Amino acid sequence: MLKLDVAQAVIAEALKTGGDFAEIFLEDRLNNNLSMLSGRVESVNSRRLHGAGVRVFNGVQGVYVYTNDTSLEGLLACAKRAASAVKAQSGYAAKPLMWQETPTVHFIKEMPDQVKSLRKVEKLKAAQAVLKEYNEIAQASVGYMDSVQRVWIANSEGLFTSDTRVYSRFMVNAIASNGTENQTGSCSPGAMQGFEIFDTRIDPEKVAREAAQQAVTMLHAPMCPAGVMPVVIDNGFGGVIFHEACGHSLEATSVAPGNSEFAGKLGQKIAADCVTAIDDGTIANEWGSENIDDEGTPTTKLVLIENGVLKNYMIDKLNARRMNMPITGSGRRQGYMYAPTSRMRNTYIAAGNDDNDEIIATMGDGLYAKSMGGGSVEPSTGKFNFNVSEGYLVKDGKIVHPVRGASLIGRGSEILLKIDRVGKDMQMAQGMCGSMSGSVPTNVGQPMIRVSSMTVGGR
Repeated sequence: MLKLDVAQAVIAEALKTGGDFAEIFLEDRLNNNLSMLSGRVESVNSRRLHGAGVRVFNGVQGVYVYTNDTSLEGLLACAKRAASAVKAQSGYAAKPLMWQETPTVHFIKEMPDQVKSLRKVEKLKAAQAVLKEYNEIAQASVGYMDSVQRVWIANSEGLFTSDTRVYSRFMVNAIASNGTENQTGSCSPGAMQGFEIFDTRIDPEKVAREAAQQAVTMLHAPMCPAGVMPVVIDNGFGGVIFHEACGHSLEATSVAPGNSEFAGKLGQKIAADCVTAIDDGTIANEWGSENIDDEGTPTTKLVLIENGVLKNYMIDKLNARRMNMPITGSGRRQGYMYAPTSRMRNTYIAAGNDDNDEIIATMGDGLYAKSMGGGSVEPSTGKFNFNVSEGYLVKDGKIVHPVRGASLIGRGSEILLKIDRVGKDMQMAQGMCGSMSGSVPTNVGQPMIRVSSMTVGGR
């Protein structure tokens, strides 16, 4: 843990050369991972991560130094190194630290680090038993992870607080094969919960069945035809397109230096009237939620787009200075080895008023993307290319058969304006998002949506 007198001394040392803000972030994290491959336990690993980082601001410039020596001497040396990069005219006197209790809405019933590995292995075995029912599944891996992260944050504005984040996740990856060709399926639900997640959210057998069925379905699917056509993107993982093609362009990391297609467009219409998009870190026990961000700011529910109009960006402390705008509780980092920056949390397109059956029945000929895979995006232009992991061809408003090899190609700002239907049932899916402050847990989500015209890559 971080003691108040130690934190005060470290902050004072960090400000000696004239910085106008200093912060210390200390982390102690325990990670547990178990994996099973084709019915055999492959690994059981535990790892502890412990260290701290010191950050100093001078105007709109920031310096970050980290160490795994969290003794008083080690932290003071870290602060001195950070301060050495700052040469300002006058020093800044830090305010006395005042302890601030962090309230939580993420209640944990069974701490995962207190659960024996045997109970976790039983969950893996339950999933593997289901996978054996599928003759065409040639190989399958099942994994489980949990993480208990404790953080302490103090800064020169007088803040001194701490938080505990508990994560659990279950992962199944299945490979279907006909001897000459392979197709994959995956399902990886998770939440900010303890081992009680298996009582409330995760059924290992259901997760395994979903992954296996996706792989087998795609194994027998013909190639997707290419062209420009209407595309319906289903809920849950369909939200990865908004996350990647639009969400990153709304983070201050891109907006502040002008490297976003949405920079300078607050108050302007950037999406169809039926589109409202939200980044919410306050949802109880959700994968991307937090009580406070990694700068100690209480997390928020932030409306990014309301009825097509851009309302907010996601802004961390340093970029708030650069943009002359308030912080939004969006400062996140993978761990103490990274300086925080603006990041998404639980980002989703809000539920609309359209019926799912009507959305497909009135689309004519096109593609129904049930599940999305990986892809790439350029935040400065919003251009993206994403794989469809499970897709279906639609003819005259009817789903006719699965297709494989489909990809969705476009530009975020154009796609937002072409959304003409938004369903009523919003669901979320879990992922890890990488950026300059490392990899952090994020939820992507949306109801079923329809894009009136979109480029589909295929054969």
